[in-house]
Amino acid sequence: MKKILVHALTSCYGCQLQLAALEEFDVISKNFEILHFPMISSREVEDKVDIAFVEGSVSTEKDLAELKKIRERSNLLVALGTCASFGGVQSWDDRSYEELYRDVYGTTTIKFAGRKAEPLSKHVHVDYILPGCPPEKWEIKYFLACFLINSWPEVIDYPVCQECRAKGNPCVLMEKGEMCLGPVTRGGCDARCPSHGIACTGCRGSLPFGVAWFDSLAKIFLKNGFSPEDIRKRLRIFFAGDKDLEEKLNRVFSKRGDNVEKRSEDS
Repeated sequence: MKKILVHALTSCYGCQLQLAALEEFDVISKNFEILHFPMISSREVEDKVDIAFVEGSVSTEKDLAELKKIRERSNLLVALGTCASFGGVQSWDDRSYEELYRDVYGTTTIKFAGRKAEPLSKHVHVDYILPGCPPEKWEIKYFLACFLINSWPEVIDYPVCQECRAKGNPCVLMEKGEMCLGPVTRGGCDARCPSHGIACTGCRGSLPFGVAWFDSLAKIFLKNGFSPEDIRKRLRIFFAGDKDLEEKLNRVFSKRGDNVEKRSEDS
């Protein structure tokens, strides 16, 4: 029986709650030995585990110490949720830690040593990311099922737009002129927000493997009158910890077609 650990760093606890609230949790508990999961049990065992699910960003020195300890005792480490995967909303502001501290606490001293919020991969090797704010229930079960049979979960490499158009939704970006990030955000959410006429804010993170056509999206954004700063602010809400963000932002900021032509030449 595979041993698992579920832990939260600095977070809202929504991602592990999504796991704890699964209707099939009793089945999961019969197929996995849960050594550590504070949300559902006070039991804590320091043994090695097969899979560790870690939620939240690294925002304190305590977070960092806990993460390193978990990495050492885990065969596989899964970043659970967008904060763990990309830094999430906790990392969107690009000011220094000192500036942020003054805005929040002023001259007050706090009892823990804080740091700028970062995704897990900034500090340790992460085997898989399970993005979402929170992750989808079907995807959590899919990951667990793959691990149970000694397989591995495939990475979603199609955009939210694919699911949105499959449902026949009117395009929030093209038809309403709103800044929707569906074209560059990885799918899996069944286009939940656009299905209700709400622009995608990218909570599942940017598409992997360079498959997102940020260049083409830029033309639409700029044509609709959005400034580069508008675009930057929207992308950084969830994408701030993405290691390739700046390259993607540079594509979006280009007002010419040079990037599209260069991409064709390189490929």
